[in-house]
Amino acid sequence: MSTDLHNDSPAPAENPFGEASATALLRFATAGSVDDGKSTLVGRLLHDSKSVLTDQLEAVEHASRRRGQEAPDLALLTDGLRAEREQGITIDVAYRYFATPRRRFILADTPGHVQYTRNMVTGASTAELAVVLVDARNGVVEQTRRHAAVAALLRVPHVVLAVNKMDLVEYAEPVFAAIAEEFSAYAASLGVPEVTAVPISALAGDNVVEPSAHMDWYGGPTLLEHLETVPVGSDPSAEPARFPVQYVIRPQSGEYRDYRGYAGRLTSGVLRTGDPVTVLPSGLTTTVAGIDALGEETDIAWAPQSVTVRLADDIDVSRGDLIAGGAAPEPVKDVEATVCHLHDRPLRVGDRVLLKHTTRTVRALVKEIPYRVDIDTLERRGAPEGLAVNDIGRVVLRTAEPLALDEYADHRYTGAFLLIDPADGTTLTAGMAGEAFGTALHDAVTQDEGEDWV
Repeated sequence: MSTDLHNDSPAPAENPFGEASATALLRFATAGSVDDGKSTLVGRLLHDSKSVLTDQLEAVEHASRRRGQEAPDLALLTDGLRAEREQGITIDVAYRYFATPRRRFILADTPGHVQYTRNMVTGASTAELAVVLVDARNGVVEQTRRHAAVAALLRVPHVVLAVNKMDLVEYAEPVFAAIAEEFSAYAASLGVPEVTAVPISALAGDNVVEPSAHMDWYGGPTLLEHLETVPVGSDPSAEPARFPVQYVIRPQSGEYRDYRGYAGRLTSGVLRTGDPVTVLPSGLTTTVAGIDALGEETDIAWAPQSVTVRLADDIDVSRGDLIAGGAAPEPVKDVEATVCHLHDRPLRVGDRVLLKHTTRTVRALVKEIPYRVDIDTLERRGAPEGLAVNDIGRVVLRTAEPLALDEYADHRYTGAFLLIDPADGTTLTAGMAGEAFGTALHDAVTQDEGEDWV
């Protein structure tokens, strides 16, 4: 989907399926409409968590004083990126890295304007949590619903509703409660599993890092406390193993000339020596003969480790193949998926593209575009002209070679793919195999629009 930020380092050997609090990593994305205070919120998180360098803070304080402001304008901590854009550097998503004693964070700060839907898709594609910012004075607006829909589409496991500028509504609990109820109901219709609502004032610092003295009616965690304690990842042993082959290691001479290993990253599940596996798309079966990690042999590997796998049988395995444990996906040539179109050039029926899935790239043809999704109303509409930039819709593809695609709802990594322009290598479209948004939304839309789309 985008630049992959997964941590390739092995989990602690003494507790392979646990997570040490000191090394826990949370990837999260922020989204908010224009003037909702997202830049100030990001600045407040960085400032109050002591993640701002001294020279950065001094520059912000100096710039604020020149504007006649006594307190530092924390929104200026993100202004450097705006200056880069003015110099002709295109930045779709700004990544921020910070840490507290309890957890490390990668923050994808995504633009919130309607024309930048593709940017939120990029930033949230690897996120485990999305912070959707709402202005307490305006409540849930179209952009709020759009952000919730994108988070649902990408199956982001955790969604936080940050109701900002509570200081401008006199910290009124009824205002917060009404917004939280409306947003939670909408998110539930999209199939979002959970929403955590937090009343905040990014400007004053209420409930961002420190608890607010003005909202004693709120008994929940601060935003940072929730970020530090929300469950990260999942138990690898509960998922089937998926190992896309990145590289075949076969020395031609020396003492290792009989060695044949397959290098890559385990994207989900656990592999053990002796486990039965299926190599896709060929469908050949064998067992794991050995696993090498960091130059040493081991009996077990778990996601997201990068390892080299040795197989018991000398079968044909090459880059792009998928070594699967447990229930293996059925390779298909006809792919149905929900996509977000990322390029200014429309995607049309009949287009010939390259489809990149994990480490495999194949030729593909756009056979059909049944509909696009109106994100504001969640209605399905015809797409006679194809999909324009930022459009989210349904496509049917025919590939030249079979692909071992999982349902995106089950496996975000092996269920995702990219469509690429074969002429110049430009990324055109991000795709997610299977149904979008979940069963709840699908049923509701079908009922509203009749049987034409069934």
